[in-house]
Amino acid sequence: MNMIDIISKKRDNYKLSKEEIEFFINGYVKGEIPDYQVSSLLMAIFLNGLDDDETCNLTFSMLNSGEVMDLSKISGIKADKHSTGGVGDKVSLVLGPIIASFGVKLAKMSGRGLGHTGGTLDKLESIPGFNINISNTRFINQVNDIGLAIIGQTQNLVPADKLLYALRDVTATVDSIPLIASSIMSKKLASGADIIVLDVKVGSGAFMKNIDDAVKLSKLMVKIGKKANKYVSCIITDMDEPLGLAIGNNLEVIEAINTLNGNGPKDLLDVTIKLVSKILIKAKLYSNEESASKAILEHINDGSALKKLKEMVAAQDGDNSPIFNTELFPKSKYIYEVKSKKKGYITHMDALKLGIASMHMGAGRLKKEDSINYNVGIVLNKKTNDYVNLNDTLCYLHMDKIDESIIKEVYDAFTFGESKVNIKTIYEEVD
Repeated sequence: MNMIDIISKKRDNYKLSKEEIEFFINGYVKGEIPDYQVSSLLMAIFLNGLDDDETCNLTFSMLNSGEVMDLSKISGIKADKHSTGGVGDKVSLVLGPIIASFGVKLAKMSGRGLGHTGGTLDKLESIPGFNINISNTRFINQVNDIGLAIIGQTQNLVPADKLLYALRDVTATVDSIPLIASSIMSKKLASGADIIVLDVKVGSGAFMKNIDDAVKLSKLMVKIGKKANKYVSCIITDMDEPLGLAIGNNLEVIEAINTLNGNGPKDLLDVTIKLVSKILIKAKLYSNEESASKAILEHINDGSALKKLKEMVAAQDGDNSPIFNTELFPKSKYIYEVKSKKKGYITHMDALKLGIASMHMGAGRLKKEDSINYNVGIVLNKKTNDYVNLNDTLCYLHMDKIDESIIKEVYDAFTFGESKVNIKTIYEEVD
């Protein structure tokens, strides 16, 4: 068996065997197969695809390329959640404390943001002192003690994915459904959870631009989960406009805190409740979505969910005072109001443009090594289907310097019309 034969086989659109996939993954991780050969194979996969069996075999080969988290020392049911990435997506910061308040454990490893998509770790590190690099022993003990911990991914977890993702990023092979599915599921399966819920974003600010591709990806990930004897469920949610109102690191943490205080935006709350309900029902705490949703709102209103966020911040060396009083978060130098030059209904808000504008302000990264500014970003004052008059405030830009090009970038993300449009926050569920 050799790499040239494997490349030519996929180039000619033939099915790769389990052994051939294992050969290429193991060889690449060991440094025996060079980047240029793997790049060639990735492009052949991008153009010709992988069938479900090939994708499952790729996922399990990647999963077995490194460590698998052993969560057996954590008592009770362990859950995990993953989003395919978007703008303003702070669901993990709300979901984790809620499920922990019910006694379900969240032992989660998250990633950083890149480009227009935000990362959970960056948001958490906007809390002064918060430590995402705690030891494995401390991680396990913390989840047992308070019910949740969110940390950075360990170097030994799915090393094949780290290598392949870096290569896909520079070879224009990111947007491949089999490669996306295997990347996500290899990491989620390696994290060791019993219940996995996935939020597949679709729209201008997401990897999946249309609902058909989002459904294909969701069904494929559920199938991989079943082969691994894990419960995996997906919801497909809108990313044509940002989720919630806040875009940017500590601005999104503030919105998560407000949501746990019962004052969050409806779309963020709807997505969170849907995902949490799936976890609670699978954990056999509730029999249906209606009873689960009612209980979730009770845990928000009585403060038990927010209490878990405070406990996690304190356990991971963070300063808890901004959680009690969000005015204590560091602020940007300026808050600039973007005013409407038209009147009418907002018929579209381009999540991609708003995410890129926030990145240009310093809230995100173009390259992994870029530093970010935790205090800058955008807070929306209006959303799709809101009516605006001339000079109404569309949003607030939290900036450290006034930049006219960014202001124009943000304004151009808004489209206006004479009537409302049909929009949905949650499109579909795939179990």
